Amino acid sequence: MKLSKFCDESLVVLGLREKTKDKVIEELVDLAATSNMIKDRDALLADVKEREQLVTTGIGYGVAFPHAKTNSAKGIVIVFGRATDGLDFNAIDHKPVYLFFLIAAPEDAIGAHLNVMARLSYLMKSEENREKLMRAASPGDVLALMDTIN
Repeated sequence: MKLSKFCDESLVVLGLREKTKDKVIEELVDLAATSNMIKDRDALLADVKEREQLVTTGIGYGVAFPHAKTNSAKGIVIVFGRATDGLDFNAIDHKPVYLFFLIAAPEDAIGAHLNVMARLSYLMKSEENREKLMRAASPGDVLALMDTIN
């Protein structure tokens, strides 16, 4: 499965504008809402924030996976965002987060949703891959890296 089939260049932002956790989530959701796979921006935002309240999706190493299974998604959508300066996302390692993958999945996409999360997690375990994302010069660079896992 190529992860880029759930993302495209219009869903990649290499310079997030917002500087707080809630505002970055909103910025990522706003971008997701431009996808024809998202039916309701406000419902998606509420679902992502509700999931985030359970436990932080800041997994450490400068990475966060804000996500939700939601009725507002017709299919899986991945949005990538990069914060050049990093920000406090209440990550489990208490360090700033630079790389964000927002994942929206339909309520019934249990297996596919978990597969996407697992693949992204595996990708982000590599310091080299994280560095490549920090240096990515274009959305195409991000999509190419997402597809390095077979």
